[in-house]
Amino acid sequence: MKKIKQLLSQIARNISGNALVLVAAGMPVLVGGAGFAVDVAQWYMWKRELQYAVDQAAYAGAWARANPTSENTYATRAQQEYDANVSKVVAFDTAPVIAIANYGNGTQNSVVVTSSATRRLPFSSFLTGAAATITARAQASFRAGEDYNACLISLRNSGTGTSIGGNAEVRARCGLAALSCDEDAIVIDGSATVVTDSIAACGTVSSTDPDHEDIIVEDVIGLRDAYASLVPPVNNTPRSVTCTGRGQNRQASLLPGTYSSLVISCNTVLARGIYVINGGLLDLTFNASMVGNGVMFVLRNGAQMRLGGMGNANAINLTPMVAADFAGTPYASQAANLAGILVFEDRNNNPSGDHIFNGNSNSLIEGLIYLPDGNLRVNGTADVAAQCLQISAYTIDIRGGAFLETLCPISQTTSAGTSVADVRLVA
Repeated sequence: MKKIKQLLSQIARNISGNALVLVAAGMPVLVGGAGFAVDVAQWYMWKRELQYAVDQAAYAGAWARANPTSENTYATRAQQEYDANVSKVVAFDTAPVIAIANYGNGTQNSVVVTSSATRRLPFSSFLTGAAATITARAQASFRAGEDYNACLISLRNSGTGTSIGGNAEVRARCGLAALSCDEDAIVIDGSATVVTDSIAACGTVSSTDPDHEDIIVEDVIGLRDAYASLVPPVNNTPRSVTCTGRGQNRQASLLPGTYSSLVISCNTVLARGIYVINGGLLDLTFNASMVGNGVMFVLRNGAQMRLGGMGNANAINLTPMVAADFAGTPYASQAANLAGILVFEDRNNNPSGDHIFNGNSNSLIEGLIYLPDGNLRVNGTADVAAQCLQISAYTIDIRGGAFLETLCPISQTTSAGTSVADVRLVA
């Protein structure tokens, strides 16, 4: 026994094998950790590929839904993109679940794609006793391209295009649009009243009216000037304004042609045709009446417009030319495009000041006022109601107590363009 005790004591004092014991004890943990790291790397690779596949599938399905001609093929398109982007997990993934879902405040306006991959791996399954499952989900919202019509359109592509302030009241069910892609492309002050069915802008719209929440569409890519390619017609016959008679019997009968200025100071009748204002004023604000059915005013070389009455005796009756009025003229081939334009500003007119629209309750003004190079200011004294008055101007500023009403059906108003479809990956 004594010898045995001595042997055990010697063994206890011997530490030369401790490291081997520790290594042997830690080897399972070391090997298991390395193996688990390999499994995690596998999971990450599966997840990345699977997520990319469902992302592309959701995109493809949403683009299909955004196009009316392909909206019913969204599931097929999503499946095609999914299959094209899966290779590492193709042997053990599930068939993707493709569904239509609501997103934000919209209804059925997104495509959701979900898929998973399940497989046993050596080390993780040893620890968990089960196969590993990786799941990926993607959601893409879509908004189809839309056609936009409007009867009040601001044409500038930056800054504020349309401003309605003060106590102004605008009744234009036919819609507002702004081509500006900046913030506050359309600004409607809280004290102004705007009754319309559509407000569209390339940029943003500032309005506190709760009735506008559901009709405002912002960030619309594709709005345009429908008349940008048109060249204003000319009539080079020189003319001037001459009133005859005395007192209340003073009157004038004018013919189409080119006027250095067309300032109405007596009761006036305009014959049908094209009236070019070359560098001066088109001033219809005097206390006199005017009748012009089937006319077009063309503003050139800095000409400015002052339209509308100032006194109760000022009664203005203006209607634009129709297609038949261009028969036999150099513009017969463009009759369909030119018909309906009451005022046509040359896009290089470069007026020195704003065009003014006063108007009063005695005015009957129809047709399109097209001012691509000018700012139109509708003053607080304006009181205009029309069956179908349209305004397309570089900027539109309606202020004070102005009242402007136009009853055009939106389907018969100016095309403001077609927006491109919008698809976004949202989840």
